[in-house]
Amino acid sequence: MQHGFTLIEVLITAAIVATLAAMALPLSELAIQRNQEAELRRALRDIRDALDAYKHATDEGRVARAADESGYPKSLEELVAGVANAKSASGTKIYFLRRIPRDPFQTGPDGTAWGLRSYESPANDPKPGKDLYDVYSLSDRSGLNGVPYRKW
Repeated sequence: MQHGFTLIEVLITAAIVATLAAMALPLSELAIQRNQEAELRRALRDIRDALDAYKHATDEGRVARAADESGYPKSLEELVAGVANAKSASGTKIYFLRRIPRDPFQTGPDGTAWGLRSYESPANDPKPGKDLYDVYSLSDRSGLNGVPYRKW
């Protein structure tokens, strides 16, 4: 007994495969966005932890500062390049980040551009200034939770 596929069977099979593929595409896009959001959370946490550690080191006197300075670094690069340990006779440096984490939603070549907020700027209107108190994503997109990435 020979069994050949009829045209209808082939079309039904193709329709089922196409439907499954159409359903899988949005799920894979959702998984990609979830992974990018997790990466953004990690990057923001790493930078904010480094900013807090810098401020703590300044408050302890391990990082020298002028009387009119907030105790926060002047740039992200300062966290990577390190600063002289004011309590070390040998002039060792204190490092707060190995590298500047990338923003997964940044479209630039390396993704290390961040929105900068100085200590003097209000939370609802972040602006760069003479120090670096916080960072935020420059993306115009919103997260799966409906909150814009720049507000994370």
